[in-house]
Amino acid sequence: MSSTPDSAVRAYIAEHRSRFLDDLADWLRIPSVSADPGRAVDVHRSAEWLAAGLRETGFPVVEVWETPGAPAVFAEWPSGDPGAPTVLVYGHHDVQPAAREDGWHTEPFEPAVRDGKMYARGAADDKGQVLLHVLGVRAHLAATGRTAPAVNLKLLIEGEEESGSPHFPELVRSRAGRLACDSVIVSDTGMWSEDTPTVCTGMRGLTDCQIDLYGPDQDIHSGSFGGAVPNPATEAARLAAALHDDDRRVAVPGFYDGVVELTAEERALLAELPFDETAWLRTAHSHATLGESGHTTLERIWARPTAEVNGISGGYQGPGGKTIVPSRAQLKLSFRLVAGMDAEKVQQAVRAWVADQLPAGVRHAITFWGATRPCLTPLDHPALQSLVRAMGRAFGRKIRFTREGGSGPAADLQDVLGAPVLFLGISVPSDGWHAPNEKVGLDLLMKGAETAAYLWSDLAEHGRAVQGAPPG
Repeated sequence: MSSTPDSAVRAYIAEHRSRFLDDLADWLRIPSVSADPGRAVDVHRSAEWLAAGLRETGFPVVEVWETPGAPAVFAEWPSGDPGAPTVLVYGHHDVQPAAREDGWHTEPFEPAVRDGKMYARGAADDKGQVLLHVLGVRAHLAATGRTAPAVNLKLLIEGEEESGSPHFPELVRSRAGRLACDSVIVSDTGMWSEDTPTVCTGMRGLTDCQIDLYGPDQDIHSGSFGGAVPNPATEAARLAAALHDDDRRVAVPGFYDGVVELTAEERALLAELPFDETAWLRTAHSHATLGESGHTTLERIWARPTAEVNGISGGYQGPGGKTIVPSRAQLKLSFRLVAGMDAEKVQQAVRAWVADQLPAGVRHAITFWGATRPCLTPLDHPALQSLVRAMGRAFGRKIRFTREGGSGPAADLQDVLGAPVLFLGISVPSDGWHAPNEKVGLDLLMKGAETAAYLWSDLAEHGRAVQGAPPG
């Protein structure tokens, strides 16, 4: 087993930095917008571009996997070492829509470098963070003198993440044998800041729904009938108001069943982060914080389940008044889930709660739009410790821990493959994902590649522990 000398890795990355940035710019010029049917050819072109780059790097197996939507790219490079752990890297090559008139200072698909940052759609989300692995594996091989990585390395780069990954779960299930691994590295996330490198340890899950309420068979006169028949708009408001108790906890019975609570150590680690609530409120475009009692803002958005009213409607919406009892109303709700929660059980609990809340005379229908499971990797997991060590070597600083409040396809990989999910991301909040003038720091990309170069040797060294550890 070959170690990975820091000086050799850094020298290789510095020597090949210009070529890497030229390659990234070339890829970013492909407008692989998966949400736009008119860009389907470009999404395929993006997949083929990546596949060609992986073959040039040395991956002996590179395949473009077609789906009913956009293609994914799969690559595999066996280690050749007996007992080497298998690692799967996940990312995506599709991007959000972008146009100059949205507020971009330069053309979104013509990369521009200013002040040590590259501006283009996909620079941070996610092409830059995918391509750093190509430079990382090259540096790993050059520094160790190996002809193959120290781990059995696989890549799965999706083409529909920005469209909600509609075909990803089935792709993973149908290709589970090819994707089998001991750990998953997700490079579609970020760090706290340039000065505070962090590793994400989990993401919340999601399930959301629409509740349609029906009262009278048509809108009726509020003077003749109001106060004597049920009003679906009133009941929608009552449902929304009943969703939380006085401590801002979700009032649906059984909602918190199975929730994995934060440990004292995890709460202390989150408290170490340099969180500026005033600055965060500016980012949130809000004037105050509010949430579940007994928890900090970071705990609320990262490690606690939530219920939100996303929309409420019913009755007359035009100018002036129209004195009616409306015939129908609607609520849209979303529920963020944390480790230990089961989306199907949450849906059942919500259905039972809604039925119990509504009076006779109000019919209802609930439509759930699927679910994304939460994922969490314990702090003491050996694969996570390998990532922390590798990142610490690259950044030369203590690595702290975060979680993600949003949701993504990482949990599908954990559930189907039975492997822990680790997050290696170098983007920072100011990079403007999904916004005009998206960018990525060039030095941070190099640190990400350096982290990847160290990671494969560290995971190989601790391979037995990684292979024997269960997922979180």
